[in-house]
Amino acid sequence: MEKNTKSTEQKVGLAHPKGQHDDAAKREERLEERRDSLAVRLRTGDRSAAAELVDMHYEQIYVYMRGLGHDRQVSEDLTQETFLQAWRHIGQLRDGKALNGWLYRIAGNVSRLYWRKRKGKEPTYIKRIDALEDSEVEHDKISRDEEVGQLKDAVARLPWKFRQTIVLHYMGHLTIAQAAEAAGVRQGTFKSRLNRALNILREQVV
Repeated sequence: MEKNTKSTEQKVGLAHPKGQHDDAAKREERLEERRDSLAVRLRTGDRSAAAELVDMHYEQIYVYMRGLGHDRQVSEDLTQETFLQAWRHIGQLRDGKALNGWLYRIAGNVSRLYWRKRKGKEPTYIKRIDALEDSEVEHDKISRDEEVGQLKDAVARLPWKFRQTIVLHYMGHLTIAQAAEAAGVRQGTFKSRLNRALNILREQVV
């Protein structure tokens, strides 16, 4: 089972290259000091810090919303709502290290509430998500465009909590610990959901 899951990750371009992990770690180190300063300013009600928060994280939250199955306009609206909710609940932010996961949790709640109010509505088929478009697929085995399209369609059909794990870990490039924090669950729970999501994708895509 584990072997098949790993094979599926590699085939559909979900496995993390080592270089991506290294680059992400370096970026995180550079951002840590800035986030700490930003968190302090946010907690004091500094509106310029709120604008900086949007500048830093708007794109990643928008892509997160797209990955969860929202169309472009709804993703823009929900991204804006995420930052409004963040400002309203700024007192809950502990420190800069927690900023990313805290913001993702708010975004996840905003998305889940949207789908709950529109129960039964199908997620949008995502035509272009850069994190998946950049995936490399062996051309001598399968058509890249066909495989990526099939994968996106399968991700869009996943139940929300499983879709969230794929988007956070593979599209958001968060570690298991970071993604679990962003989802507001224990690491063991997140791993279980992620494995279940990958198994569903393997059955549909392979």
